[in-house]
Amino acid sequence: MNTVLRALSFRLIQAGGVALVVGVMSFLMMQAMPGDMAYRIAAARYGYDLVSADLADAVRAELRLEAGPFAQFLRWMGDLAQLDMGRSLVSGQPVWQEIAHQLGASLQLAAAAMGLSMLIGPPLGIFAGLHPGGWFDRVLLVVAAGFRAVPQFLLGLVLIVVLAVQLRLLPAAGHGSLAHFVLPALTLALGLAAASARIARDAMAAVAASPHYAFARAKGLTEAQILRRHGLRNIAAPLVTYLGLQFVMLAEGVVVVETIFGWPGIGHALIHAVFHRDVPMVQGTALVMGLGFVLLNAVVDLIVRHIDPREVQA
Repeated sequence: MNTVLRALSFRLIQAGGVALVVGVMSFLMMQAMPGDMAYRIAAARYGYDLVSADLADAVRAELRLEAGPFAQFLRWMGDLAQLDMGRSLVSGQPVWQEIAHQLGASLQLAAAAMGLSMLIGPPLGIFAGLHPGGWFDRVLLVVAAGFRAVPQFLLGLVLIVVLAVQLRLLPAAGHGSLAHFVLPALTLALGLAAASARIARDAMAAVAASPHYAFARAKGLTEAQILRRHGLRNIAAPLVTYLGLQFVMLAEGVVVVETIFGWPGIGHALIHAVFHRDVPMVQGTALVMGLGFVLLNAVVDLIVRHIDPREVQA
């Protein structure tokens, strides 16, 4: 229990550091972007065809942009100290209210992609690990390396051209039905499955070559019984740990994939917020994603401690 409390305390301190670093870096990067911030915000509010210098000046006065970047950052930090992320400079709505709606769509897509990758990657990796050096193992290595090397935006475009344009099996973009999940989830899942397949393969090969696995065979247990009793739990710890790291790659891919497929999630909102210079939305979105990583790492730590007997003894 003391070990768990120490781990959670460390993650809590880490969350505070992440909030500070993400807030400062996202604010500085937004301020470093060229162009008139007030004009971009006015264009997002009223449209580029209707925006004028007078509207930009009105936005500048309304949002007190003339006070300078430092004053704006202090206002945001003051709001954050009260657990308030401020309001969107474009819509005027509370940032948390907008993020909560977008985050739900992103979590749905992430869950679909992660579930699909778990159905593809680990089973293939376990089979290859049980037959190391065989033809299936070599083919899996080549295929996994190929999918890891292909950028997700390129993979997404290829799937759109083949499955949506040429074969007309699935919608190319949009949101609202199960069919809309397939292409973006598959785009994210293939890269994740390639990585998890290699992790599962290496872990399974190491376990299958261990003395206790050979002893289980000597006792007359079937391969299925040995895998169930001695294999799966031993490969679960490294696989779960790596799944936590995969969520980092998943978040990076979500920003690109949601934009390609028009998915109304947090990544899509982040791109629009950057383009429209909506600083509170950028900071709030980046903060939620950063704290999400910290929370995920804490959950992974607890799961690994439960799965791995060595962690429990430590």
